[in-house]
Amino acid sequence: MSMEYFHLTAEELGAGAKIPLLKLGDSGEVFYELALEMLCEIERNNAASRRTVFICPVGPVGQYPIFVRLVNERRVSLRNCWFLNMDEYLTDAGEWIDAGHKLSFRGFMQKNVYDRIAPELVMPENQRVFPDPHAPQRMASLIAELGGVDIAFGGIGINGHLAFNEPQDELTPEAFAALPTRVLTISRETRTANAIGDLNGAIDAMPRLAVTIGMAEILGAKKIRLGVFRDWHRAVVRQAAYGEVSAHFPATLCQRHPDAKIIVNANAAARAF
Repeated sequence: MSMEYFHLTAEELGAGAKIPLLKLGDSGEVFYELALEMLCEIERNNAASRRTVFICPVGPVGQYPIFVRLVNERRVSLRNCWFLNMDEYLTDAGEWIDAGHKLSFRGFMQKNVYDRIAPELVMPENQRVFPDPHAPQRMASLIAELGGVDIAFGGIGINGHLAFNEPQDELTPEAFAALPTRVLTISRETRTANAIGDLNGAIDAMPRLAVTIGMAEILGAKKIRLGVFRDWHRAVVRQAAYGEVSAHFPATLCQRHPDAKIIVNANAAARAF
């Protein structure tokens, strides 16, 4: 398998890419672009009296302070919005980790998004949805009831994972693309990368299980927007945009999506090696 794409310079990156890339400056520009896309979609749908349905990550998260500020300043109602969060860590017993846990995505969204939006603007609690480890099939049912997802936002993991859809080399791309919301074991490379970023390297303190929204739900969204900005994203973005479509590197499946985009800062655009 050729990996010449790792050697693409920042200037060359994007030419011939199988996923459109938007190259920006610093990380703040990436986060602003994501926040603005969220806000503009909501404003358009509000004006047309349509609901807005997003799949939302906790990683990247830099867009949320900008989004919250703009919502409050512009007085944008989220009352007809549904935020379907991608995933949550689980205990070894298969329960959500406590919302007060440092790693909890539920806790993060509550403290950094929902609690900071004016009460008269924020959506009702039942429209802030996390996948349920005891009834993961409810996510697909809910999306169907809502008429589909407008935009799936996210990042790309070290091994190409989207949400916690870890690589499964034994599956065909088609089988992997059909995977539903489910409970799974987090790969060691993901736990390692997350431990470095979130727990100062304490890999043994990282949860081993997660509940994740499925590839089927992500790829079924009308639009996919992924933000990348870290040093190791230099290789990841190149493999996602130029590599062979496979279950070995899940982000490559976005090459088959009709409206996917990766938003890249100058750091991640730099040559991998």
